[in-house]
Amino acid sequence: MERRWDGCSDRGGGFIFGFSRLSEMEEAGYSLGMADISYQPSSVDYTRGRLKNCTEEWGERTPSPAAFTSSTLKWKETLLSRKRPFVGRCCYVCTPQSRDRYYNPSIPSLGLRNVIYINETHTRHRGWLARRLCYVLFVQERDVNQSMFCSNMAETVLNQSRVLKAIEEVAAETRPSGTADPKSISKVKRKAKKILQEMVACISPAMIRLTGWVLLKLFNGFFWNIQIHKGQMEMVKKAATEMKAPLVFLPVHKSHIDYLLLTFVLFCHNIKAPHIAAGNNLNIPIFSTLIHLLGGFFIRRKLDETPDGKKDVLYRSLLHGYIEQLLCQQQFLEVFLEGTRSRSGKTSCGRAGLLSVIVDTLCSSSVPDVLVIPVGISYDRIIEGHYNSEQLGKPKKDESLWGIAKGVFRMLRKNYGCVRMDFAQPFSLKEYLESQRQKPTPAPVCLEQALLPAILSSRPSDVVTESVVSATPDLHVDCPIRRQIITNLANHVLFTADQCCAVMSTHMVACLLLYRYREGVSLSVLVEDFFSMKEEVLARDFDLGFSGSCEDVVMHAIHLLGNSVVITHSGPSNEFFIAPNTNIPAVFELNFYSNGVLHVYITEAIVASALHVELSRRTSDVTLGASEGTVSQERLLRTAAALCYLLSNEGVIALPCQMFYQVCHEAVQRLITYGVILVAEEDQEDGSPNLTESTWGNKMADHVRWRSEEEDEDSDFGEEQRDRYLKVSPAQEHRSFVTFLQRLLGPILEAYSSAASFIHNFSGPIPEREFTQNLHKYLLARTERKVAVYTESATLCLVKNAVKTFVDLGVFQVHKENRNNVLDLSSTFLPQSNRHKLLDFIVSFMVL
Repeated sequence: MERRWDGCSDRGGGFIFGFSRLSEMEEAGYSLGMADISYQPSSVDYTRGRLKNCTEEWGERTPSPAAFTSSTLKWKETLLSRKRPFVGRCCYVCTPQSRDRYYNPSIPSLGLRNVIYINETHTRHRGWLARRLCYVLFVQERDVNQSMFCSNMAETVLNQSRVLKAIEEVAAETRPSGTADPKSISKVKRKAKKILQEMVACISPAMIRLTGWVLLKLFNGFFWNIQIHKGQMEMVKKAATEMKAPLVFLPVHKSHIDYLLLTFVLFCHNIKAPHIAAGNNLNIPIFSTLIHLLGGFFIRRKLDETPDGKKDVLYRSLLHGYIEQLLCQQQFLEVFLEGTRSRSGKTSCGRAGLLSVIVDTLCSSSVPDVLVIPVGISYDRIIEGHYNSEQLGKPKKDESLWGIAKGVFRMLRKNYGCVRMDFAQPFSLKEYLESQRQKPTPAPVCLEQALLPAILSSRPSDVVTESVVSATPDLHVDCPIRRQIITNLANHVLFTADQCCAVMSTHMVACLLLYRYREGVSLSVLVEDFFSMKEEVLARDFDLGFSGSCEDVVMHAIHLLGNSVVITHSGPSNEFFIAPNTNIPAVFELNFYSNGVLHVYITEAIVASALHVELSRRTSDVTLGASEGTVSQERLLRTAAALCYLLSNEGVIALPCQMFYQVCHEAVQRLITYGVILVAEEDQEDGSPNLTESTWGNKMADHVRWRSEEEDEDSDFGEEQRDRYLKVSPAQEHRSFVTFLQRLLGPILEAYSSAASFIHNFSGPIPEREFTQNLHKYLLARTERKVAVYTESATLCLVKNAVKTFVDLGVFQVHKENRNNVLDLSSTFLPQSNRHKLLDFIVSFMVL
């Protein structure tokens, strides 16, 4: 079989998969319609990564009136000449100077590059031999040498004044007299050297070249392509070469391969390999040596592992000294702020451990500046496949050399689709911290203070707004405000990295099957809605991780989702019927990939759920001057803000420099623009709250601008701030879209409401670990009895987040017993009536 496309041919094993699960489709006459596909640098092209790079201009396509037939599914698509969005720009509020520093208008049009597509044109040589040895020649010509990297780091760190002081302090603690002697100091020094031997990386250029060659072979074996945006890479290269400042890469963490992938991409573009902070769970024989040679340094998952639970002064000083020396010597760093791989498919909130060390180094003037680069990574399918066993509550298996070897062999037998890596615009850490000093500092958000009035009054619109602290923070002194600024920085980075993550085909198909067609759908309708969702994603300025005709991409995604999707025949036309597998592990897996789309719709989904609350209330409350089916925008925003607080542990919903009112208002405006929500101006009440009143102004921070500088001064933005009444469009497609948005939050809300129901019979105190396990068993039992609406509400991630939210909310009070957290009901929620109010508050957002 031979297929031709733009002059290229690919014999066997190309796009038409030939897999046993889909062979029946070819037998039924299914045509992939490859002649209808045009190249787009929006991301991946599914013919094969080796065919060619897609760097020409492109446009998105709309479906023509041509319909699908039972035997041949072809979609004729025409060009709209629309540019793809360029993601990852700096925040104009916190880092306005960095926003313009590395960017120019030509950067977005540079298109994409498939990093693992290497031929003789990527080397300085030509000819038959160069074509056969192009991988070897390519890695040999990369600019990597020993002078780029530091040496003798262990001795340098050991001689730092901070470390010497810590050694003396620890040595003195071991003496009854409280003073250190040479023998005890020598003993502690040997311990420090042993820690540094495990911690310090020793990068080998030869090993980087060898690994680069091996990864080219391996990645071409189990990935179709690995795409990066050339414009983003140009900004990173400019920052690496022109600025005399270390770069700190802060990627999202979805797979073990993230470690290698970022170093490999930088190596291919002649950018110095970063030192990678890796958990000590990867410190296993042989493999740990390889990681050290590639720039990895191991740190404890918990910094304080002393038997008595006290701070490990020695370890902290060594880690701080090592990071400081790396930055002082202009070395690059790679840190995963989430701390561990995401088991839910969502980007978690940040942990500010190592980031605080970087901030301390900058504040101590050890380095003039640090450039921070958030990185988004998206996979069609992660190499781990899924985390179902952990989501079912089984303990995580420890990493081992044999386990890694088995994993590599397993990967070689499979194809994991495509990968997309996006680099956000580098920004100055110094500029960010200066901007925090010059504006009112937000007080630490206390979920209990923010939501408790709304819960106990059973009115979500009674949510308490954030307050600000006008004092100038001192970043040299450890205090709550300083910690809050660093936490905000971590969440700022992760929010940006999450927005960069391209939406992959598997994400969209899984999302459609779970939350629009849970009972199944014909292939033709699925393809049509896939196209609509693609348009919605692009309209919201998010990028796609695929290209090609929609039916081909849908088939690609169905194959990669494997046994999580059921394919049958239906109807007199014998059309293919696609449905999600309803078994617990399969639904968990689909939910993992579906969450890759959640960041696109999250604020609109929150508004849609708040809209359900307000519409339900209007049916029971008679409001003069307002017609049936309308809601006050002011009340809608307050209710949506309350839900934002409730879901704050599910990820970073908004930038820390934004307020929930602002992002919810923007979401409402988008829904109005798209025609999903209509403005019922004639239904306004004379006595309704006004957004221009002082009460509203106090809710907004001074630095937040609702109106962009580009808006015309004569616009009616002031009119839009008046409270007005809104209603859902009567069009069926708009109502279906609102229902889809509400279902996206269904699993989260069901997990939280089930947890609220579970604590009605709470008998404490009980260790937090035991309570989490019991709650998880309860949720799993609900799914087994077919009581749960959403099977995926029983994932362990949602259980942990629900428990954490209840702790933050003040439902539980926590105390320590033998270094373990013990939960007991707080005095506020001892009365059953208040626990009922908590349950009612959460259930009010659910659409059953």
